[in-house]
Amino acid sequence: MTYSIAQAAERSGLSIDTLRYYERIGLVDPPARDSGGRRSYSDDDLGWLVFLTRLRTTGMPIRMMREYAQLRHSGAATAGRRKQMLFEHRASVRARVAELQSCLEVLEYKITHYEQIEHTFIEGMTA
Repeated sequence: MTYSIAQAAERSGLSIDTLRYYERIGLVDPPARDSGGRRSYSDDDLGWLVFLTRLRTTGMPIRMMREYAQLRHSGAATAGRRKQMLFEHRASVRARVAELQSCLEVLEYKITHYEQIEHTFIEGMTA
């Protein structure tokens, strides 16, 4: 199946401008073109775009994403380096998740604290 740039943008969650930018900086190979010269994305292209979106969402810098994309072009010989990059990035993501979990616990504590204050205030008004 093939997709127009608008369909690829919608399915990947990226904007059309971002797709063009990713193509320009080498994160995405230039897609095939239809008979009218318009970009035509494949299912494989969409899979790669979804993966890139996940990397970006996890905070991987564009610089690292470009390195990963370049290594990907070199095939199986670079699998070890790509795995190492993901391994290191995973450690960073796990650290961020732990930090966010700690922040969430503080928020939960404060919400509970204010609920107790409100409850005490309401009880005081009805007594």
